[in-house]
Amino acid sequence: MSSPLARWSVVTVSLALALTSCAKGTGGGTAAPSQSPGQFNPAATYQGTISVMGFGATDEIGSTRVAKAKAALGGADVKLIEGDLDIQQFLSAVAAGDPPDIIYANRDQIGTFASRGAIVPLTACVQGEQIDTSMYNKNALAQVTFGGEVWGIPEFNQVQITMANADLLKKAGLTVEDVNGSSWDKVTAATKKLYSAPGGKLKVIGYDSKLPEFLPLWAKANGADLLSADGRTAQLNSPAVVKALEFAVGVYDAQGGFAKVKAVRDAADFFGKGNQFATGALGAMPMEQWYVNVLNDVSPKAPLAFDTFRTPQGESLAYSSGSAWAIPKGSKNAGAACRFAKTMTLVETWKAAAQARLDKRNQEKKPFTGILTGNVKADAEIKGMLTSGGEPWDSGVKAFYEANDHTFSLPANPADAEFKKAWQDGVNRVLNGQDKPQSSLDRAQKEAQEALDKAWAGWTKRTN
Repeated sequence: MSSPLARWSVVTVSLALALTSCAKGTGGGTAAPSQSPGQFNPAATYQGTISVMGFGATDEIGSTRVAKAKAALGGADVKLIEGDLDIQQFLSAVAAGDPPDIIYANRDQIGTFASRGAIVPLTACVQGEQIDTSMYNKNALAQVTFGGEVWGIPEFNQVQITMANADLLKKAGLTVEDVNGSSWDKVTAATKKLYSAPGGKLKVIGYDSKLPEFLPLWAKANGADLLSADGRTAQLNSPAVVKALEFAVGVYDAQGGFAKVKAVRDAADFFGKGNQFATGALGAMPMEQWYVNVLNDVSPKAPLAFDTFRTPQGESLAYSSGSAWAIPKGSKNAGAACRFAKTMTLVETWKAAAQARLDKRNQEKKPFTGILTGNVKADAEIKGMLTSGGEPWDSGVKAFYEANDHTFSLPANPADAEFKKAWQDGVNRVLNGQDKPQSSLDRAQKEAQEALDKAWAGWTKRTN
């Protein structure tokens, strides 16, 4: 599934809530045992039908890869259960002993699925199918690896870059360097110059710091991690995280508050010609790289300026997120599922998909601006296939490839969904005026740590 909207919003707060409430007891209370590498054989062929939940081959990137994967199975058919992964439906199917053969999920869902016994470890799959894990983005792979096991096969990578309206910047006497994050004081000053609120009604957002979802990015830029490297200790109320939240919220306060910014944000035709950059309703924001492709497609003449998102030290930085393939407990054809995941993420598969995209873009007389696959070797090959769209698009593509070389991710843990909900709830309380940054993050810290402690204790009990 390569729809940017679907990839961007696979996990919302409501879905995280569904995961927490519906997953209890799923999997019978014991961790799925590791399978034997002998169950997976790169020379084997498969028959019948394998069911794939959460993925839709809705464009040439998806359909080309599914065709490759189907051919690699040697005869088995592939049934796609399209749309974003329905967590409640999935967990109910696992509990009933009738799960899909493979699922496509956000990487920050994998730890919780694993801790609930809803998916099986893939270490034997990787060994048996001889999957070269060195081809995957190291942060993407780390996000689905814990407890000494690989639990997902990563694909697609999302990173953030700075996107700005060049006309608004020029009119305000600014450049993209004023809004790329290299100086938080400059970002605040630029926000006040760029925003417009005639009669007190916000018409133009000066700067959107993209809360709540980008708190990890702002915190990391300030030298802080939301979670310890071993995935066991929440660090949500550390002084550096609190300061990052205060700054990012302050950007909204300077424009009349988050509610006003959100109203303008929500009113935009985000994926169409009436997007906020084309209509001059936004000065700048950090945003995932796939939006460069969207903007080039729907508003190629929009006055854009791009740069990487930068730390106060001027270094490029991006928060790595994306998708992964996982095999449910009770999958009736785990061997075929493993082969499917492997083939979907191979270098040659990605190159074939990129060629299909390139051919389509050439027919449309539009540039091929690339894709970030989660496979570093494929990314390097695809980068050589890019075609120039001129400026500012070439700068946008350059920025997101550079960002992809400077990523971090949150460590894998068995309370992924609960941890995410805790920090997002903490941010939302501040955005909604219900609490102050310090006290809200203190509460979030308590909730997150309790979830982590409970999940790790359960993990230890199951695996022992």
